[in-house]
Amino acid sequence: MKNVVLFLLFAVSLSGYCQENIAFTQSIKNLYAAGSHPDIATRNEETEKAWNQIKASGIPFVKGDSAAFLFRGEATTVDWMGDFNGWGFRKTFHNKGKKIHGTNIWILRSSFPKDARLDYKILVNGHQWLLDPENPHQQWSGVGGGSPNSELRMPLWKADPIQTEVPGIAHGVIKRDILFASKILGYQITYSAYLPVGYEKAGKLPVLYVTDGYEYLLPELGNMATVLDNLIAQKKIQPIIAIFVDHREPINRSNNRRMDELNLNEKYLKFFADELIPGVEPNYPIQSDAAHRAILGTSMGGLTAAYFAFTRPDLFTMAGIQSPAFGTRPQIYAMCENLKGTTLKVSMTTGLINDASEGSTKMKEILEKNACVYQYRESNEGHSWGNWRSTIDDILIDLFGVK
Repeated sequence: MKNVVLFLLFAVSLSGYCQENIAFTQSIKNLYAAGSHPDIATRNEETEKAWNQIKASGIPFVKGDSAAFLFRGEATTVDWMGDFNGWGFRKTFHNKGKKIHGTNIWILRSSFPKDARLDYKILVNGHQWLLDPENPHQQWSGVGGGSPNSELRMPLWKADPIQTEVPGIAHGVIKRDILFASKILGYQITYSAYLPVGYEKAGKLPVLYVTDGYEYLLPELGNMATVLDNLIAQKKIQPIIAIFVDHREPINRSNNRRMDELNLNEKYLKFFADELIPGVEPNYPIQSDAAHRAILGTSMGGLTAAYFAFTRPDLFTMAGIQSPAFGTRPQIYAMCENLKGTTLKVSMTTGLINDASEGSTKMKEILEKNACVYQYRESNEGHSWGNWRSTIDDILIDLFGVK
């Protein structure tokens, strides 16, 4: 009887999938049929009808695990570039659109996991980069977040509600762009400090240092102040202080030093240990011991979070690591393998679509063998702030969750 029930459930699921696939295919066929009509007036009328039907469902047009990227306009070539083809680096992914005969509509069909969320842009005639004019969903992305990308949202993907400000809650205080002169680095840096509601009477609090702090704070990117406010109000994490370190030159914000500072830079670690931490923490009610201090970063910042925690557990016993760039500096694995006698708490996340899953999986295997308490998460996303912002709350709960 149990097998019969399972078979019936499978049959219903398969039936639903087939119906979705048929509806998807039929909608695309309608476009091709409209373009092949011999009468020009009828062709234009039917093309407009078929186009509007698809637009009503949303572009990109998605059903189940199928997706159709569509662009309407005069062009010689139309390509789609994004997380799905590593922005041009993954040559095995077919990203070239085909023009539907008799129309000015270009199409690219593919399939993705049903819960995927991916960044993309349209490349017209090999040189003109466009946001998708038919897609209202955008994500500021890339490290630095210089511009938005369009978003492919598959049917089962859901936005994380923790990113939306909870009505009626109190907000922490942010002290922005505090100037700090470093003798070790030989230049000035800035940082911002998040202080939770009631910090004046809360006693000494744990602290989190955040690399790429400007991006983590920016509402269009990490939106982390909102996440902190919500988690603290919901009592999912204990109140903490967060120090957001900005890698941009204070007098020339277009000069971002992150690729040097976050590249297993011994001088930058010394700056944290000998200048930044002792220079910052006396100014705030911070528990100034390694057991209550964490480091967080994404990409090169994720590499740095691992580097800092595994080489200086006397400074950091907690690390949040997002899409770490371990592949750029494989010596990081040996540093982590040699950890002895120290228990670290690590929370690591990665995307599965042209992100950092290979290096993250290798590091996960190392963490399993040493004295780490760790959490590891994967998502069907790419190397993007759309990915990272949705797991900030998971990392904060892993490191500072209320027991």
